[in-house]
Amino acid sequence: MKPILELSGIYYSYHTTEGETPVLSNISFALGKGEFLAIVGPSGCGKSTLLSIIAGLLEPERGLIKFDGKYHQECPPGIGYMLQHDHLFEWRNVYQNVTLGLEIQKQLTPRSKAKAMELLKTYGLDRFKNSRPSELSGGMRQRAALIRTLVMEPDILLLDEPFSALDYQTRLTVGDDIGQILRKEHRTAILVTHDLSEAISLADRIIIMSPRPATIKQKVALTFQLEQDTPLHRRNATEFKNYFNLIWEEINNNE
Repeated sequence: MKPILELSGIYYSYHTTEGETPVLSNISFALGKGEFLAIVGPSGCGKSTLLSIIAGLLEPERGLIKFDGKYHQECPPGIGYMLQHDHLFEWRNVYQNVTLGLEIQKQLTPRSKAKAMELLKTYGLDRFKNSRPSELSGGMRQRAALIRTLVMEPDILLLDEPFSALDYQTRLTVGDDIGQILRKEHRTAILVTHDLSEAISLADRIIIMSPRPATIKQKVALTFQLEQDTPLHRRNATEFKNYFNLIWEEINNNE
């Protein structure tokens, strides 16, 4: 199967008046359609910078990016970007927040409006469509932010620690919800997280990055023998501890 995304030899450095700081070094990987990839590594190693490069917000100094077999510049992908905070606007109700991207892109059609309402109903927010963001729980706000992203029908969804602002219990629940939503929608996704348990419970494959300047230390494919392969069921599986120990040791074996 042809990859939907290919990175080959990506290098990037930050430049300031004090000099150059190398961040990424020779990053290469491919992502299949419908695959959920997690990227983990030490704080400050460049995980979020890598997402910004994939999104086209930053230009790599060296290296090539292909989307669906074509160079990034020739065929810019449809990217959905979900950040740490939901960034819902209090002066707009939930429905208006969900359809904001459609409105900006002038894609607010009868079909897209119906899609937005379908997603709100499917994921339990239709009763709150006229509510303000402040009336929602943290988990409901994150679901609204995800629906706002999904309704744009992105080819690739980038998740930059989207649950980090939530308390632990809500984070588990919302992570499970969103993991199942993305699988049901057959979305291709890349998650950046510091939470190894989160990465293992959600992803099909994990990339482990080294300290800055970051290289790829290891790629770990995740396989669970489960009748129902959900994030919460994975956390109780026998394989979970083995994967956690392997990844923890790899991240902390920097000396």
